[in-house]
Amino acid sequence: MTRLRIAFAALLATAALPAFAQDSKPTLDQRVDRVERQLKAVQRKVFPGGDAGFQAPEIAAPETHVAVGTPAGTPINELTARIDALEKSVAQMTGQIEQDQHRLDVLSQQSAQDRQEFTTRLKALESAAAPAPIAPAPALGETPAPLPPLKITTPEKGKPTAATPPAKAATKPAPTMADDTSATDTAVPASGDPAEDAYMAGYKLWSQKKYPQAEAALAAVVKKYPKHKRASYAQNLLGRSLLDDGQPARAAEAFAANYQSNPRGERAPESLYYLGQSLMALKKPTDACRVYDELATAYPDKIEGALKARVAAGRADAKCK
Repeated sequence: MTRLRIAFAALLATAALPAFAQDSKPTLDQRVDRVERQLKAVQRKVFPGGDAGFQAPEIAAPETHVAVGTPAGTPINELTARIDALEKSVAQMTGQIEQDQHRLDVLSQQSAQDRQEFTTRLKALESAAAPAPIAPAPALGETPAPLPPLKITTPEKGKPTAATPPAKAATKPAPTMADDTSATDTAVPASGDPAEDAYMAGYKLWSQKKYPQAEAALAAVVKKYPKHKRASYAQNLLGRSLLDDGQPARAAEAFAANYQSNPRGERAPESLYYLGQSLMALKKPTDACRVYDELATAYPDKIEGALKARVAAGRADAKCK
């Protein structure tokens, strides 16, 4: 009870003076009401919750509301706004994905159309060239038969011309490994792998510019060892030998066969490049550009180093876009 009296006296000392300062002449009833309210406030301070009859204090510090900018929204409103923003972002992303998918579909259709057109043109070129079958490799001691003339159509005059082997090969039988005075230069050390040895023998003939013999030897390697690693090398070198021998139409057929029959072969990319070179020799720059495009599409990771430089030069010669 002593604490109640002390608190009551302190409250009267701090609260009664301002009240009297504000109202210099309060009535008796007003003073009694004020004292009762203050007493109730002191009772709640000293005995909080001690009696259910106590009421909430009538004297309390006024609530202060600080308005800063726009009033803060409720959590539900904030969550709704965030969901709306997420839905808008998802809608934008969905639209972008649909546009990208449409572009991919268009590119795929164009690529398939280009491949079909490339195949059709290649077949037409092969039919127009109508090359004679390549003779098998001559047996040791035999003289290979001279290649028959190849009729092709030149785009300038539209008249068939004969592409015959070199005069030396036509007028004089090609020397064989048995009677050639440079047979020791042509022989290669045996490696124990017949396919490897046969390919190296053909390569040696090609490097010595003995093209008819090289063509026969390399064709035999392709025919006898189609699954060997050197089959891709031999078919590519066969095309190069024909191209060096002045037979671009037959060379184009050999290069195309190497790419179509063994696209995973190690010399398939080079065969596409030399196919473009053969078409340029046939005065077909548009087809050559298509071949270079096919090379870039089929082997994007293998066009590097010297091959990259040669392809760039070939495209420049063909004036590809």
